[in-house]
Amino acid sequence: MLDTTVSIGGVRVPRFLYGTAWKEDETQRLTSLALQQGFRGIDTANQRRHYHEVAVGDAISEAIASGLVTRDELFLQTKFTFRRGQDHRLPYDPDASISVQVAQSFASSCDHLKTDTIDSYVLHGPTGSVGLTEADWEAWRAMETIHDSGRVRLLGVSNISLEQLKKLCGGARVRPAFVQNRCYAARRWDSDIRSFCADNDVTYQGFSLLTGNRELLRRPELVRIAERYERSVSQIVFRFGLDVGMMVLTGTTSPEHMRADLDVFGFQLEPGEVEQIENLAIT
Repeated sequence: MLDTTVSIGGVRVPRFLYGTAWKEDETQRLTSLALQQGFRGIDTANQRRHYHEVAVGDAISEAIASGLVTRDELFLQTKFTFRRGQDHRLPYDPDASISVQVAQSFASSCDHLKTDTIDSYVLHGPTGSVGLTEADWEAWRAMETIHDSGRVRLLGVSNISLEQLKKLCGGARVRPAFVQNRCYAARRWDSDIRSFCADNDVTYQGFSLLTGNRELLRRPELVRIAERYERSVSQIVFRFGLDVGMMVLTGTTSPEHMRADLDVFGFQLEPGEVEQIENLAIT
């Protein structure tokens, strides 16, 4: 059995996270189910438009109360989302300064998740697609202040370009421990950003590995590799992600798929197979 966790900044972090986006009224049930199947890393956001953070917290509280897990066994990751990414159900005062909004959103997340400490606090994308604005820096400085308080163990950023990531790493006092991006095979699985992360002690978190690459999942090359290992194509893609150094996310709603996803720690791909999958979209 390969190691299911990694140490990042002195924190033991699961290499496979369960993502809770787009689950609405099913959020509590599915988060509970993921914990029952063995997931110990939960990804959410204080963004009611796509997440139901309160329901995530209810599932976690229930799991702890039942004795299934302890808080120390869990890795909880949530996000601050700017106004443009929210709907009308805001977790902060829209007229307040960005730094106050970050503080309010963080306090709200702690209430939702029924915890005093967040393991990873993520900026849910810069305000624009190019460069970093004053608002981006104000949000990051506010996140650094929370990190200084000890209530956040690690910081991260999502939905970011390579140019923006370089700027952030160059100007941050507390540099991001994580980058979480949607991972497309057509972009060689975000290889430019992954390479920068590998060179700068940043851990890449990949999401939408399946949903963002549906066409490629039918490629005969992937099917042959899956047949060789007597695994599903989905398992091969997740194993590939782990083998190239990603933390991977799944949002499956099926208990069978949850178990299968976690079962990818039972095997490892050959280097040639990893390279073949890496270049699948350009062959």
